[in-house]
Formats: sequence, C-alpha cells, structure tokens
Amino acid sequence: MKNRKVRYLLVGAWLVVIFCCISYIFWYTDWQYSLPTPVPGNYHAVKRGTYIDLGDKLPIDKTKPVLIHFFNPDCPCSRFNMTHFRSLVRKYGNKINFAIVVMNEKAHYTEKEIQDKYDLAIPISFDTTLAAICGVYSTPQAVLLNTDRYLFYRGNYNKSRYCADKNTNYAQMAIDSLLDHRTLASFDESAFNPYGCQLPTCKK
Repeated sequence: MKNRKVRYLLVGAWLVVIFCCISYIFWYTDWQYSLPTPVPGNYHAVKRGTYIDLGDKLPIDKTKPVLIHFFNPDCPCSRFNMTHFRSLVRKYGNKINFAIVVMNEKAHYTEKEIQDKYDLAIPISFDTTLAAICGVYSTPQAVLLNTDRYLFYRGNYNKSRYCADKNTNYAQMAIDSLLDHRTLASFDESAFNPYGCQLPTCKK
C-alpha cells in the first residue's frame, strides 16, 4: 500500500513538472513574440499615403485594392498566422486582391508548393525587394494598398500571434475601413510595431 502511494506521488510530481515545463515554453514563446522586432540600421520608413509603385512585380488586377502578405515559411509567427490570413482571403477575395511575398531567399519553394500547401489560389512572389518598397522589415506583415496603390495600412494582423484576439484584428479592421471608405481606425502601437521574425532570416 505504501509503495503504491509513493508511486502515485512520484507520478503526480512528474506530471506537475511536465505541465510546468509546457507552460513555461508557451509563456516564453509568447513573450518572445511580444518583443518588438529590432529596426534595421538601414531601414527607410514608408509613410501612410505613400504611392507604392509595384510595377510588374505582382500579377494582380489593378481595379481593386490589394493586400500583400509578407511571409516566411521558416518563421513560426508566419505559420501561426496563416489560418487567419486564409480566412481573410476567403472573406474578402471578391473585393480585395491578395498576394503573398515569400521573404526567404535561401528556401527552395515554388509558387505551386506554397499555393498547394496553404490551399490558396493567389499570386505568389519571391521578389524580396517589395519589402523595402513597402517599408517592411519583419514577417508576418500586412500591406494594404487602395485601388490607386497608395499605402493605406502596414502593420500586424493581430496582437496575438495566433490571431485569437478579435479586438485586435488590425488587418481585417483596416480592410473594412478601406472598403467602407472610412479613414483608418485609430490603432495603438501594437498594430504598427512589428512583433514577428526579423528579416532577412528568422530569429524568433
């Protein structure tokens, strides 16, 4: 009987240790995500209202606004964000052009591989120069341009890396504001300070 109690205590203690370790890992990764991405020394800021000349870098319809999703397949923050991004494509795909810019020069992905993996029939670009043009230095980041290609919003999708906080669905709120011909909603700094993976390589 005594041996059985000792065994139960040991098993219970072991489960508590495992639970604490898992909790610490989740806390640490969330804490890491909440740290703003360092601004590169050569960063050139691009202000809202700036005309963004995409040239022929993205094969998209020029009669609609466009949301460019800056994405790194090796970035955990980008992967956590993908479910939310797909939901935006499905909800607004008939009103907004969506495109993905893959910010990973070393990874060998094809357009079809990205489209198939994430079930997205949208243009995929590997032209990383688009990041500097749009003022992006981390992933994931959303860049929303109006029909005339002026920068309406550049920033985070959500305060939570899982995009679980509906009150901070910044990119979706920006889309709604643009489509309703309203000025951009008043967001706090958590919308505009990148919290994702630093470019050109993922460091989170």
